[in-house]
Amino acid sequence: MTDALPALSTRQLRAFLVLAEMRHFTRAAQACHLSQPAFSALIRTLEDTLGTRLFDRGTRSVQLTPEGAVFEPAVRQWLDDLAAAVGDLHDHAGRRKGRVHVAALPSLAAGWLPGIFRRFREAWPGIELRLTDALSDACIEQVQSGRADFALASSGAGPAARALQAEVLCEDGFHLVCARDHPLAQSAKAPTLRKLADYPFVHLARNSSVRQALDAALHPLQMDTVLEVEHLATVAGMVEAGLGISVVPTLTLFHFERATLATRPLRIAGLRRRVYVLRRRDAPLSVAAQALHDLVVPELRSQVPLLEKSK
Repeated sequence: MTDALPALSTRQLRAFLVLAEMRHFTRAAQACHLSQPAFSALIRTLEDTLGTRLFDRGTRSVQLTPEGAVFEPAVRQWLDDLAAAVGDLHDHAGRRKGRVHVAALPSLAAGWLPGIFRRFREAWPGIELRLTDALSDACIEQVQSGRADFALASSGAGPAARALQAEVLCEDGFHLVCARDHPLAQSAKAPTLRKLADYPFVHLARNSSVRQALDAALHPLQMDTVLEVEHLATVAGMVEAGLGISVVPTLTLFHFERATLATRPLRIAGLRRRVYVLRRRDAPLSVAAQALHDLVVPELRSQVPLLEKSK
């Protein structure tokens, strides 16, 4: 077991370095903006605290003792390191440096988050941004493990993630997607579930939040599934090729902005998808992460009126 370290102040250590350089009490005191008695008392207190003399005081000059000569480079390095650490802290606090890692649903990461990232980079170019675009379960795991600062997902985490704080940002509506010449695209009425079931259907994978929301709303109705795919871009390609129709969230419609495709809002009870921001309860966000969070939350909430119009 080591002895407790002595209580030293940066004021004492800086005074020590000034005297070590100037070798003269009066000039060193003036450089430190202290009276000579106050400066001498500061050096004496430092020596008393360390239990050894650091200076030999002659009538004409002041010299470092061997112990003082050993102490000087260590003090200089310590003060340099402290100044660097304080400067780095100020840079992080002032958003001049830092790192933020966000996990987000692919539909948000591709269609909506890029504009937020651009604005953030313009405001704070020194902050490094990282993005994991993944399905909800993977996003939640990124936050649980501490790899991501916060996540944008369509699950509130549930009982398995009690360490996470989940905040609802908006509710996403759903749209039918079909070929522009499809019979459902020609109808003036919003299609019913029964009507959708009459046509071949291109589904997203069962572990996606879109599929889970759709299955819950459709139950016990079964769709005529012709394909299950992983990505919305693949859904668009398959629907465009005439292999079937599909149903996708409003926030994903940018994938389907093609001249050959038509989209129609659906008015089906229970067919909604909630979007959450999730973060750890036991870990406050860094200044940089909080700045991005404060851009994301109001921006995504502002999407609600647009989604409501699509009902």
